[in-house]
Amino acid sequence: MSSSSSEDCLTVVDVPENRYDEAIHHLRLNFFADEPLNNAVGLCARGESQHELERHCLLTLKQGYSRMLVDKKGAIAGMALNGILKKGEREEAERRLAEVDDEKFKTIFGLLYKVNDKVDLFAKYNVDELFECRILSVDADYRGKGLASILLADSVETAKTAGFKVCKADATGAFSQKVCLKHGFQVEAEIPYSELDKSIRPTPPHQALKLMVKLLD
Repeated sequence: MSSSSSEDCLTVVDVPENRYDEAIHHLRLNFFADEPLNNAVGLCARGESQHELERHCLLTLKQGYSRMLVDKKGAIAGMALNGILKKGEREEAERRLAEVDDEKFKTIFGLLYKVNDKVDLFAKYNVDELFECRILSVDADYRGKGLASILLADSVETAKTAGFKVCKADATGAFSQKVCLKHGFQVEAEIPYSELDKSIRPTPPHQALKLMVKLLD
């Protein structure tokens, strides 16, 4: 399944297994270093491998709901890593996180789990699984052209087509939050960055980590 974008003749397509390595390479050059919390804690340098984060991304890719924007030559301009969270899985992930040695990774995912602890989405919306928009990543050469919005809109349609009732995102930055609001997501819970130690606090314009949700028709 694919859809076209007028931006530089880009097309949104699934991420096949034979392009997982390219997908990870794209993320190393863009999302890994630029995401506000990653940047604040100094998780990794641009282009550098990050074992735990790459493991998380590969597990998400293997779920089969991720999408990418490619140009006429097939080069990746942007990606949306989407996955499914079932009831009870986050608690298991929290137990695994305690065994991880990378303290910077633990800090980031500890915050993500903390904001999710603030509201039980499964109980609130009476569902057993959630569609998660986990990562939006746009190549530096394509930023400012609305690609994140295209990817999120496509992800929402992917969730609807697959029959999910609730779509969620752990939005860490001002830009991703703006895109989520544009597409009808609402804030369910948040952690203001002013509450964090200065050594791990994202800089402006990023103000808070927000758990955002969109109900699907």
